[in-house]
Amino acid sequence: MKMKLPASIEAYFDAANRGDLDGMSLPFAANAVVKDEGRTRTGRSAVRAWIEEVTEKYHPSLQVERGADEGGGATIVHVLVSGTFPNSPVRLRYAFKLRDGQITHLEIS
Repeated sequence: MKMKLPASIEAYFDAANRGDLDGMSLPFAANAVVKDEGRTRTGRSAVRAWIEEVTEKYHPSLQVERGADEGGGATIVHVLVSGTFPNSPVRLRYAFKLRDGQITHLEIS
């Protein structure tokens, strides 16, 4: 079922498209886990380091292609990602888990 993006996910994508590192970090819980590019980062400082690394390396632009889906306890968002990487743009699946309005888990595939 298609749904509107939760506020924390919307804030993450908005900040990412502005290149706002603080704004991208803010929606994540203190013990958040991010899985991307075959690596897992755990905790606020590791997530912040991932945000800085990806932004500097790829200068991504994220276009949500449609509303979110619910699946397996996660909010699934399909995103067209453009940036300074081979084969840009690519379509990626962002699977978010939330608790108390904060992102506790993000897996990008």
